[in-house]
Amino acid sequence: MIKKITVILMMLGIAHFSHTPHLQVTDPSSWSNSSVWDHNATLWSILKPGSEFYTSYSYGFNLEFILRKIAHISFFGILAVLIYWNLKEKPGRYVKAGLLLACFAFLDEVHQAFIIGRDGRIVDVLIDSFGGALFLFFLYKSKTTHRRAERKKYSSSIKNEPR
Repeated sequence: MIKKITVILMMLGIAHFSHTPHLQVTDPSSWSNSSVWDHNATLWSILKPGSEFYTSYSYGFNLEFILRKIAHISFFGILAVLIYWNLKEKPGRYVKAGLLLACFAFLDEVHQAFIIGRDGRIVDVLIDSFGGALFLFFLYKSKTTHRRAERKKYSSSIKNEPR
């Protein structure tokens, strides 16, 4: 139950920051700005070919930009691991966690496009998905390293047992 609550709280936390206009990572006072929906935006206006959703960023490459992208990678990486832990232990669990994370990242960016003072970008979906894949890769490597060490320890203990 605690695993489910944790993943929901993480998703709500991400949704909160996505819903916050003019958010500046370097300015904590902006983390609770009131949001306003763009009532002229439609799903078609956001996702149609040639819309802003598919363009590159219009702001510069500065500390704020770097911190935002680090936040994207970190938050979505953690979310990917939480999603993984909530899935049943079956083959393909890492892939399923990655796909579910990518779907959430896409919906989160579309949601941002409806908020005045925010913009949703497909490139952020890719960055979020990269963060998820990176953290899932680290989880996979740590698990395989741990299993390998356990097997080595077990096999050496069998060899050293008196017969």
